[in-house]
Amino acid sequence: MEKHLSGITNSVIEASLSFFGREAFRSLLRNKMRSALSAIGITIGIAAVVCVVAIGAAGSKLAERQLQNLGDNLVWIEAGSRNINGVRSGSHGMSSLTMGDAEAISNEVSSIKSVSPNVDGTVTIISGNHNWTTHYRGVTPEYLEIKRWDLVDGTPFTREDVLHSTNVCLIGQTVRQELFGQKEAIGQIVRINNKPFTVLGVLAPKGQSGNGRDQDDTIILPYTTVLKKLKGKGFVWLDDILCSAFSLDDANPAIDSITALLRQRHHILPGAGDDFNIRHPEEVIKAQIAAKRTLELLLISIASIALLVGGIGIMNVMLVSVTERTREIGIRLAVGATTRAIQIQFMEEAVILSLSGGFLGVFAGVAGSFSIGYFMGWPMSIPLEALIVAPLFALGVGVFFGFYPAWKATQLDPIAALSHE
Repeated sequence: MEKHLSGITNSVIEASLSFFGREAFRSLLRNKMRSALSAIGITIGIAAVVCVVAIGAAGSKLAERQLQNLGDNLVWIEAGSRNINGVRSGSHGMSSLTMGDAEAISNEVSSIKSVSPNVDGTVTIISGNHNWTTHYRGVTPEYLEIKRWDLVDGTPFTREDVLHSTNVCLIGQTVRQELFGQKEAIGQIVRINNKPFTVLGVLAPKGQSGNGRDQDDTIILPYTTVLKKLKGKGFVWLDDILCSAFSLDDANPAIDSITALLRQRHHILPGAGDDFNIRHPEEVIKAQIAAKRTLELLLISIASIALLVGGIGIMNVMLVSVTERTREIGIRLAVGATTRAIQIQFMEEAVILSLSGGFLGVFAGVAGSFSIGYFMGWPMSIPLEALIVAPLFALGVGVFFGFYPAWKATQLDPIAALSHE
């Protein structure tokens, strides 16, 4: 008889354990609204985390692309101080930089590997019955290396072209499209200031700069050609000198050396302001990247509060469920279900709620991220780790906040539970 009862008891326990998965779902479905509301907190928290991570990654990639487009450890020297006697002068129209300064930097500053003078302005280019007003730069062949700018077609001009002030040019993608459309541009003749220029190459696309300017709307020529044939007779001043340091760590020492060298060459007295301005844009972009990552961590922390609130909501629902089902728990304990089996059932319910909210949050986060990316014009991609970590985090929330209600259910006295109304 005892063996028969023992067999029945074991069968009940096994059936109960296999039944708890289905029973957990049924228990939650009995109170659909309450279950849904308790999972919303997890959904919002996970969606917010996924959105923040995706947007942060997209913003960082955009900033890193801008950093790459800036140049190779770029040190940028502008003519004219940013502040002379309290007046911001800007760079154009200032006669404070010369080719002698560029040569001195190249020869005397050991941390600089490449130097290119720069003379720029605006010009109208004519090709057949098409014309386009664009920005031009007069530089040396080193400019492409300093700016990390490749050609997609054709060849760059050479030092010989610079030496002989040859009428040749390189054009950006926007200029190519406006003047030639889908036609071949290499070898074509364009007119600038009524002078014929041969197109040697087409620059690779760079897109917009940090301030929104179209970097592809440009034409690049030998600086000697610009000085002699576009600027006019007697014009010898440079607008900028662009330099490339050997490494990022060399950039700041190079700035100090260039500052001392130019102050000496320009006979600037101690205490007087510089008549030039040196910028290291990569530092600004790196600071922006660091700031964005700090903000991303802050936003993730704020989004995690929603997860905390959602977890507390799940714990509250489970505690109510334990109270409502006290008699049911007593019956299960009376027929031989172990406290571990009871605990597993309530833990399952908490985990199901949390995972449901987590997966819905992932889908909502992905949809929200791509929607934001579409409106902001950012190429959006969801980091794989965010899609993996988010459900795991939701699972952890379910286990953590479901443990106490499940433990409380196991502490019920079977006799008292059976008599509970």
